[in-house]
Amino acid sequence: MVKTGEDFAAAVTVPNRSGSGSLTAYGDYAYVLERIQSVLGEQFGKQFEPYVSDDGKEEYWELLEQDVKTGSRHVRHVAKIFDYMESRAFGLEGESEISAYRTFPTLRNNVFAYPDWGIALARVPVFRMHGIGAEDFVFAVDDASLRRFLEQARQRRRALDRRQVTIFTDGPNGMEKELAPITRMVDRVEVIMKDEVKRDIYRSIDQFFDEDRTFFKEYGLPYKRGILLYGKPGNGKTTLVKSIAGSVKAPVAYWQITENTCSDSIQEVFQAAANLAPMILVIEDIDAMPQRSRSYFLNILDGATSKEGIFLIGTTNYPEQIDPALMNRAGRFDRAYEIQLPDVTLRQTYLEQKGMGKLVTDEMMRITAKQTEGFTFAQLNELFAAAALQWHYEQSVDIEKLVKSMKSDLHKGQTMSWLKEDSEVRVGFLVN
Repeated sequence: MVKTGEDFAAAVTVPNRSGSGSLTAYGDYAYVLERIQSVLGEQFGKQFEPYVSDDGKEEYWELLEQDVKTGSRHVRHVAKIFDYMESRAFGLEGESEISAYRTFPTLRNNVFAYPDWGIALARVPVFRMHGIGAEDFVFAVDDASLRRFLEQARQRRRALDRRQVTIFTDGPNGMEKELAPITRMVDRVEVIMKDEVKRDIYRSIDQFFDEDRTFFKEYGLPYKRGILLYGKPGNGKTTLVKSIAGSVKAPVAYWQITENTCSDSIQEVFQAAANLAPMILVIEDIDAMPQRSRSYFLNILDGATSKEGIFLIGTTNYPEQIDPALMNRAGRFDRAYEIQLPDVTLRQTYLEQKGMGKLVTDEMMRITAKQTEGFTFAQLNELFAAAALQWHYEQSVDIEKLVKSMKSDLHKGQTMSWLKEDSEVRVGFLVN
């Protein structure tokens, strides 16, 4: 174990000519490193040297956390750093009601090693006046071992990023980052929209992620791309984005803009995106960008290298609220696509794809497609759900009545007349 000490990240007090003064901060710093190196040497019979990261790409810490929680055989717990301080954690395994609690070592206050790679990682607690922080240390037996480990970590992280989505949310206490698995892939055939728009979008995506980047090299184009999807909610923007995320061999990140978005969070997201490039960055509800942050956001988009290797997709339900500067200058968003309300052909295609043919006749489905003018795909989905529920209990479906009911509800929502009552109905108190 390593003894506790003062904040070894504090400024060092330099001795004066008479020899008085102290090196307490440096002494604690050196003591911690020496003890970790000593323990590693005793366990593995090799000298481990400390390294410092100079590029900000530290995906190996996230991989270490995953390995520790899953009990990977490739990582070994070496030692606890400080006595009388927590070094284990607990949490639910999974998100279902039958999930069980499990325990595992914390990254902080522990030393871990990847013996096969000659690498060790330590997140050392730092005791400051206003709380406990941490300093990260990487140890390796030599430069070659470190390079092999980092390359393996990068390849492994990239493969992992293809199976999950990084979600950034600007919270009141800073950027919140979450890794979420892609639970259901959306096939491109499930995306129902105008053929020419669908073709253009997927064509630009496929060219961007072509492995040899022939198109961009041949025509001397910068390796970055941006498209804006706009239109009423419920018309398939999210479905389109999911299909893109599931059909390209590249990492995908979602960024949810909120009232807390600021220059720091903008810089953090684009730096993380650059570390994952080539990748797709989806900016949800781009119209919600706070006024105070718009200039900085535009400057980031204009940066010569800020979008290198990034396919940027912005979405909005309110294009009229978009800052005109986003569209009136080349290099920010290259194309804007309106995701329109489905016409009768697309409505029928959607109902057929959902399986409405199992509940009503083909003729009735064609009539329904005509009667649902003005419906979004989300509303058509709800119509199918209502029809399926009715069939489940009654073994018959009055689809026209369901459509009429939904149209009535939609009209109330559009006119905000939810509480209007029939003229013959009276509600109130009797007065003597």
